[in-house]
Amino acid sequence: MAARRAFGVSLLAHTRNRTQKHAGLWRQVSTARPSSLAIKEQREHEFKALGISPYPRYTEPPAGHPLVSHITVHSRWGQAMDNGAKLTNVQLTVQGRVVSKREASKKLFFFDIEQDKQTVQVVMSQARYTGDTAQFRKLNRALMVGDIVRVSGFVGKTNTGETSVFATMLPELLAPCLRPIPLRSGLVDSEKRFRNRHLDLLVNPQAKHALQTRSRVLRHIRQFLDTRQFTEVETPILSPSVGGASARPFATQSVAFDKTALYMRVAPELYLKQLVIGGFDRVYEIGKQFRNEGIDADHNPEFTTCEFYMAYAGLEDLMQMTEDLLREMARDIAGSTVLSLPDSTTSIDLGPPFSRIDVTQRLREHVPELPAILDEGSLPALQKILAKRQIPAVQPHTVPRLLDRLIGHYIEPGCVQPTFLYGHPAIMSPLAKCTSEEQSAAARFELFVNGKELVNAYEELNDPNLQREKFRAQAVERDQGDLEVPLPDSAFCDALETGLPPTAGWGMGVDRVVALLAQVAHLRETIAFPIMRPHHG
Repeated sequence: MAARRAFGVSLLAHTRNRTQKHAGLWRQVSTARPSSLAIKEQREHEFKALGISPYPRYTEPPAGHPLVSHITVHSRWGQAMDNGAKLTNVQLTVQGRVVSKREASKKLFFFDIEQDKQTVQVVMSQARYTGDTAQFRKLNRALMVGDIVRVSGFVGKTNTGETSVFATMLPELLAPCLRPIPLRSGLVDSEKRFRNRHLDLLVNPQAKHALQTRSRVLRHIRQFLDTRQFTEVETPILSPSVGGASARPFATQSVAFDKTALYMRVAPELYLKQLVIGGFDRVYEIGKQFRNEGIDADHNPEFTTCEFYMAYAGLEDLMQMTEDLLREMARDIAGSTVLSLPDSTTSIDLGPPFSRIDVTQRLREHVPELPAILDEGSLPALQKILAKRQIPAVQPHTVPRLLDRLIGHYIEPGCVQPTFLYGHPAIMSPLAKCTSEEQSAAARFELFVNGKELVNAYEELNDPNLQREKFRAQAVERDQGDLEVPLPDSAFCDALETGLPPTAGWGMGVDRVVALLAQVAHLRETIAFPIMRPHHG
């Protein structure tokens, strides 16, 4: 079988003394890398000398040689042939990127061509070519690792058992590679990887796997909701108001509207609930949200969510749907409900019913001195508790922020296996109904896996008077300096007066779910082109 060559070697070898044998060049390549400009100029000169158009228009394969995928070559014919067999009646065409090359002699070349993660070997033998022998050698020598080519011939197996396409025509160059492609070992620094994402995807199979997992996750979510009679919708990304979540928005101005301030959405919630009011009992949206906040392994300013709203449903319905969705997704995408966590010996299991923790009750077990009533008047007591326990909290201090800090300190890190947190203090959830007349606990749950929030769900508050009251309370927090709290949305409250049926709302962080199923530790691995700090100078 032809020896395999890694990306990056051939282009370097190509710039050395052409009188040497290529087989020797693979072993003798200097560590000094020629400039991309030198490679580009040399190759362009060579194409011109050979009369090759390096960027031809795409045409149909030669007559009688249908285009066949690499996986079909292996699955349909590879297993049925003995070593050395040749199926000269099976004429076909394959195409893709050259990932390795070997010149066994001036009359025999081996190429590995890859497409869609599948590789097929191509054997170029002068014995099967009836044209100009000099052109045969020159063209095959000119083709290098990284080039995108098309080859026509018949299927067979080499004497060593490699399923191959034996070319009967000269290979067609569809697009050349004019820059060195690094070895995988030369592209491990995360900064270099994500600033050169196209190269990262070429040489790093795990990077490509994460993005393919993302595609499968999105497809599965849509299938799951579509089969339950949900309607997929789109709501504005730019809006003159911000609502649906406490977060700092990105702001811009509209030239068409006399420089009116517009904000990129932080959540689609209020628009989706207005669609339910308008008669769409089951709606969902998969889309981008934008929050002008920090970047770390679990947060990105631009991220993808799925939110759905379901009339005539409650928390128990959504808990069951959440378990069903994640369980089915894990089996379909990862092949098992048991998933290994990256950089850890721990595994999580999405199979059994998820654990449940009453947040307020568990918090009181950790913090016995927690005030009996958790409302706006609890702020001094909460500040004292955090100071006494030396738990840092970012300013400005508000009751929702400090409660969230305590939950994040005492409860969330222990939620490694899938865990529903419910029973949050009502003051933390201004858009949710409460579970009792006392208005003390929100009808809400969060799903945590590996200490990270994946899902947040409410029974939606549909009392317009109570919603206005809660918006006014939020405005006080904003006056105290919490700029993440949105301004009251009177138009939404007006819409509620038309009548919102009892509705349960659900939101999932898609990027985090992809990271879990792809078994990667950082969200940027799940994003095709994650935002990077700009270069200066």
